[in-house]
Amino acid sequence: MSHVSLHSLAPFSSASLAKKLVSFPFPLLAPRSLALPTHSPPSYRRLTLRPFSLRAMASHIVGYPRMGPKRELKFALESFWDGKSSAEELQKVAADLRSSIWRQMSEAGIKYIPSNTFSYYDQMLDNTAMLGAVPPRYGWNGGEIGFDVYFSMARGNASVPAMEMTKWFDTNYHYIVPELGPDVKFSYASHKAVDEYKEAKALGVDTVPVLIGPVSYLLLSKPAKGVEKSFSLLSLIGKILPIYKEVVAELKAAGATWIQFDEPTLVLDLESHQLQAFTHAYSELESSLSGLNVLIETYFADVPVETYKKLTSLKGVTGFGFDLVRGTKTLDLIKSGFPSDKYLFAGVVDGRNIWANDLASSLSTLQALEGIVGKEKVVVSTSCSLLHTAVDLVNETKLDKELKSWLAFAAQKIVEVNALAKALVGQKDEAFFASNATAHASRKSSPRVTNEAVQKAAAALRGSDHRRATNVSARLDAQQKKLNLPILPTTTIGSFPQTMDLRRVRREYKAKKISETDYVNAIKEEINKVVKLQEVLDIDVLVHGEPERNDMVEYFGEQLSGFAFTVNGWVQSYGSRCVKPPIIFGDVSRPKAMTVFWSSMAQSMTKRPMKGMLTGPVTILNWSFVRNDQPRHETCYQIALAIKDEVEDLERAGITVIQIDEAALREGLPLRKSEQSFYLDWAVHSFRITNCGVKDTTQIHTHMCYSNFNDIIHSIINMDADVITIENSRSDEKLLSVFREGVKYGAGIGPGVYDIHSPRIPSTEEVADRINKMLAVLECNILWVNPDCGLKTRKYTEVQPALSNMVAAAKLIRTQLAGAN
Repeated sequence: MSHVSLHSLAPFSSASLAKKLVSFPFPLLAPRSLALPTHSPPSYRRLTLRPFSLRAMASHIVGYPRMGPKRELKFALESFWDGKSSAEELQKVAADLRSSIWRQMSEAGIKYIPSNTFSYYDQMLDNTAMLGAVPPRYGWNGGEIGFDVYFSMARGNASVPAMEMTKWFDTNYHYIVPELGPDVKFSYASHKAVDEYKEAKALGVDTVPVLIGPVSYLLLSKPAKGVEKSFSLLSLIGKILPIYKEVVAELKAAGATWIQFDEPTLVLDLESHQLQAFTHAYSELESSLSGLNVLIETYFADVPVETYKKLTSLKGVTGFGFDLVRGTKTLDLIKSGFPSDKYLFAGVVDGRNIWANDLASSLSTLQALEGIVGKEKVVVSTSCSLLHTAVDLVNETKLDKELKSWLAFAAQKIVEVNALAKALVGQKDEAFFASNATAHASRKSSPRVTNEAVQKAAAALRGSDHRRATNVSARLDAQQKKLNLPILPTTTIGSFPQTMDLRRVRREYKAKKISETDYVNAIKEEINKVVKLQEVLDIDVLVHGEPERNDMVEYFGEQLSGFAFTVNGWVQSYGSRCVKPPIIFGDVSRPKAMTVFWSSMAQSMTKRPMKGMLTGPVTILNWSFVRNDQPRHETCYQIALAIKDEVEDLERAGITVIQIDEAALREGLPLRKSEQSFYLDWAVHSFRITNCGVKDTTQIHTHMCYSNFNDIIHSIINMDADVITIENSRSDEKLLSVFREGVKYGAGIGPGVYDIHSPRIPSTEEVADRINKMLAVLECNILWVNPDCGLKTRKYTEVQPALSNMVAAAKLIRTQLAGAN
């Protein structure tokens, strides 16, 4: 892999890009119109941009999606990883995307435009590279970090595993977790932040460089392997601040006038010593930041009272950014006091959903804030980075006109921010606001939103907790008599590799280029291949491989009422992996069976148990863009009833093992502790609703991935599943620690034995070692052997040997256990 540095742009420098774009005007120097394609919603088509009034508009975007409107970065990354394109070609695509984003914001009239929010993989990994905090196993010997080391940390390589990946707060985005300890030698090893600032400046755009703040960086890290778990990560603050000072000095020298530190951990329930570290860090940086305007940005929740006081009393900080969509209580704190000499970056445009902003309501909020903090001190902003929403509504040609008028993707949110900023200084676009009000009225009154029968069925759920009649121990005995599985049964999580041919077949069927008969035959052939492979590998409980499915949520949403779908509404999940969340706009119900046909077909091909594969209601909810006109739990109960119907149809069709994935249950956990128990109650209840009516002999599995589960283990037990498979290997078997600490788990459990998000193939010995570690804390009669997650993103050349080694390891341990007995 190439050793080119992350920021190198040769032979296509910023200057060469500037030459290409020399014709684009700097924003708002003269009256002009911003024309959007004619298939965008009417209210977004043409906005007249007037020159600045005496009172300048102040608008800000926290961050922007990186993948591109048609996933250009995804395809460039995967081509590079496959050795089909060069590092220079990858960098060219990246540079073109960055320039396009900056130009788009500049032309829309945004004043504070972010830079360094672009990433080849993950912004936390970029910060790790900046600090030179490379774990020793990657063989980095200093110097500017290049693609070889960077992507090895992200994805692993043939000889060493990747760094841990986990969820970014309560989103579906994953970040690479820094591995730190007392012996880490920090050094300034990636100049990406400075180089991207210079790159934008060469294009005529003065940006606000964005860094992950030093305290959040440390609090989101973990002790490296071999370091005591009790090691204080915040003790490293004095070692990383000199690197931050070097970066700040370079940015100042390059001409930067603003800098943004993202400190999202400030919305968490921090302990006093953590808050003290925050105060200390910015006091230490104060002299270095002199001459710069400093913005500290928070997002995703309310800021706690004590944190708010500490934050707003900081010296040397120019402005504070707050999420006023998910952090509505922060408004009360602002009303109770805000420093008179500071700027308020008011996050009133939702960065995590796709609904058009209620402009009249937001303007009212902003005007009220002006009365508190001063007319010149309010900056209109997004609630968080737009990374978490789809890129551009203009690419959606298949959504109907009414539904489209209710929506705003990242590109449209930029227009909303600017429209609010203009209105705040007396340049309100009356036609734009009127069109927005019409769309909101249309959504409230539309008959397609409400289904009275569904509302009644969901309301009737309140009288029961929907538990199965028999306890899990008795159910497992009944299931074992029927299934007759060996000790340490092997299985996989659901999906098998999605080949180019398979994607082509689905694409052609959707485009009506092949008949339904041809499609069914092609999928049947793929299922048969997957079933036969599992039988050859001697896996105990089989899956059909999900060849008919594009995405584990979209597939179900397409068959449920109340959902809508985009063509290009992609959102980054991790690295090059993107998901296309469905839009839940109305009440949810299941018109007909969704999976019974394929599961029954697969079961007919083998005598071994075949799992029916479903996505659970909480995951469908958390991985969708959810309607914001009713509480989330009400929507979740509606989805649970639809999945319950499917579970019971599968059981009637003879499927005896049914997996209901709740991969995203932990992800939806509120960030503030005071709100967590309510969420867990309705989320766990929703899962139980789906399977409360099945027989004792029907085995219910669930699956969870890539989150910290230790703090919700009792809620996981309360789900009352017969078997849970759960991510474990990439997180260094952190899950097992909860069992070492004495938590008793009586149901079946399969902590993942290898990481499927890396191309690396684990050896039999490595998997056997993992199984033995599990047996040290779990009884052999409840332990299952399985990968961390589904195999959809892997190649068969990786999957076959990995599963072969997994089964061999399970058999080896079985033999050893039999010998010991």
